[in-house]
Amino acid sequence: MVRPENNNVKGQHVSESEPTSIFALQSEETNQDHLPPLLKDRSFWGLALTQFLGAFNDNVFKQIVLLLALPVAAGAAGAGAMQSSEDMQGWATFVFSLPFVLFSGFAGYLSDRFSKAPIIVYSKVAEIVVMLLGMVAFYYYGSLGSSGTWTVLFLLATQSTFFGPGKYGMLPELFRASDLPRANGLILMSTFLAIIFGVTFAGELMTWLVGKDMAATDRLWIGSLICIVIAVVGTLTSLMIRKTPIAQPNAKLTADAFGLNKEILSLLRNDKPLLMALLVSCVFWMVASIAMPAVNRVGVNMLALDMNSTSKMVGMIAVGIMIGAPLGGFLCRVLPSHRSVTIGLWGIVLCLVLLGFWNGNALLLSVNLTRVVLILLGISAAIYSIPLQVFLQERPPNQLKGRMIATMNQANFLGMMMAGPLYQLFLQIAKWLNYPVSSVFWMVGIMVVPLAIFYRMGDKAKM
Repeated sequence: MVRPENNNVKGQHVSESEPTSIFALQSEETNQDHLPPLLKDRSFWGLALTQFLGAFNDNVFKQIVLLLALPVAAGAAGAGAMQSSEDMQGWATFVFSLPFVLFSGFAGYLSDRFSKAPIIVYSKVAEIVVMLLGMVAFYYYGSLGSSGTWTVLFLLATQSTFFGPGKYGMLPELFRASDLPRANGLILMSTFLAIIFGVTFAGELMTWLVGKDMAATDRLWIGSLICIVIAVVGTLTSLMIRKTPIAQPNAKLTADAFGLNKEILSLLRNDKPLLMALLVSCVFWMVASIAMPAVNRVGVNMLALDMNSTSKMVGMIAVGIMIGAPLGGFLCRVLPSHRSVTIGLWGIVLCLVLLGFWNGNALLLSVNLTRVVLILLGISAAIYSIPLQVFLQERPPNQLKGRMIATMNQANFLGMMMAGPLYQLFLQIAKWLNYPVSSVFWMVGIMVVPLAIFYRMGDKAKM
């Protein structure tokens, strides 16, 4: 690793008492008028590639863990593995979401106190370590069962927690304000393209390494080798991102950095549109976090699809989000943002209602039509999500953007964390009512309807 030079950067003063690590160095302030066009900006491609590779790895590992948590998977696991006849996907989702809720405040503090670019680099180095641990967990899956893989899932989410605030918080610092909707749309599109590839690749790995009967779990570790290589490549692409100025170099680490920061709490208390946008953004991730295990369960248990075909079905949601991301960015420019949010919310409701018509062996919604509806669900979610992301990035003051993005991550993953127990609860309700698993989609739709009726997003600029 190249040691950073201990010198002053133009326009900034670094005192001798300041740490000499890469975190303490501030980048040269950049005039937005002299920034390169978005698609010719090396930093944009570095950020997009780094995000793509990280999202790919996250979803490969997470989807494998979810498939292992299905009743058919757990019941046929190798000798010595943890046995279960229940669908444990909701609790695996809970484990993955927990670090974002616990550590996002501290991650946001770091992204404001130090330059965001080196934080991204260090978080990618941590990803390499986590993927190595993942290989160990899969190698010993026959004896450790889900305890090893769930521990690594927690660590992988912890690494992503520190990556997130830097990634989204630096967008307004790297690019022109006029480029933010397009940058958000393209990065979101590439992210969900990575999800498509990651989820699909996980299904293919499971079919190739484990087989339909889950009798060969001792070969799972082989797939981790690919994830390790991708983590290394992602670390290299993160070096393409230029450093950004430190937003708040004198910020002190206080106890509230591990919860909800006092300044952010005061900002949200005095800015109700910002608070409401934060709360509503949780729905995007809550719906996705319930839909993903629900599609897995329907595919494997109701449709008797193999893990590869089931994972491709899950990937249809990501296909829709990839298509909807640039569309959402376009609608941000031609329509009032609140209209885009409302259109997206009603689209989500309609798709969830249609998905509920999966009905056991007598499918009221065909498999091919279901793929179309899943794509439309993703498109609707993107149209709804893009204006909210831009709003949450632009509205806070510059010195609080990093912590605001961290708070957004914290809120979004609180929604994801709640989705785990909610999914398990919805499964029990469906069982009590003797409804098919697909009725989970109706239950989620009922939760979204009030937002579609009553929520209207405010202006980006604080009045």
